[in-house]
Amino acid sequence: MNWDKLLSTKRTGEIDAQLKEYDRTQFQRDYDRLIFSSPFRRMQDKTQVFPLPGSVFVHNRLTHSLEVASVGRSLGNNIS
Repeated sequence: MNWDKLLSTKRTGEIDAQLKEYDRTQFQRDYDRLIFSSPFRRMQDKTQVFPLPGSVFVHNRLTHSLEVASVGRSLGNNIS
């Protein structure tokens, strides 16, 4: 098999022609890149908040960041 014949760096079509109404926005693509990145995932091993005695809920930096983002998104939606 000759890979040089099969592989090409040439793109066909326009970028705008590839985008459709249901495609994600640039913000959504950036958000997904962040969520799926390894530095973001490494936050799950970092303790952020220690639980109170009798509580089984331990917050790490990952869960804390997700909760803060959720609250911020809700507040932003309420004032917009």
